[in-house]
Amino acid sequence: MNNVYLLIGGNVGNRAENLQQAIIALNQTCGRVVRQSAIYETAAWGKTDQQPFLNQALLLVTRFTGPELLQHTMEAENVLGRVRQERYGPRIIDIDILFFNNDIIREPALTIPHPEVQNRRFALTPLDELAPDLVHPVLQKTVHQLLDECKDELEVKVWNE
Repeated sequence: MNNVYLLIGGNVGNRAENLQQAIIALNQTCGRVVRQSAIYETAAWGKTDQQPFLNQALLLVTRFTGPELLQHTMEAENVLGRVRQERYGPRIIDIDILFFNNDIIREPALTIPHPEVQNRRFALTPLDELAPDLVHPVLQKTVHQLLDECKDELEVKVWNE
């Protein structure tokens, strides 16, 4: 079995419900979500003229390979109503694979670890809650170290309904 850290997020519709539906879909099609962080809210990253995002880190146990899991997560996004229109644009749900075991995967459609994880406070903050000592296999730094060194200044706060 493979241990995979995911980040789910979205800023369209009932954001919290969409995260919950993503967890249900992941449990039905991808494996088993065994841990989840608190839900965090942050301003949009990359394209700032849109609603704030809710994000949550998950630990998923799966039998799938990285490329297989990517296919299943994209199918789950589609079932949940994701429409891919513009990079960094509004979305009902986004499911990103941050880490897959300690693997380094470089394929045309998939790069693991996620190539921007170290630059995104909205990903590192919930991930630090679940796995502060997880070592980035390329950068050889822990998630907690990456969060301490992250230059992203967007505020990330625990979301309260």
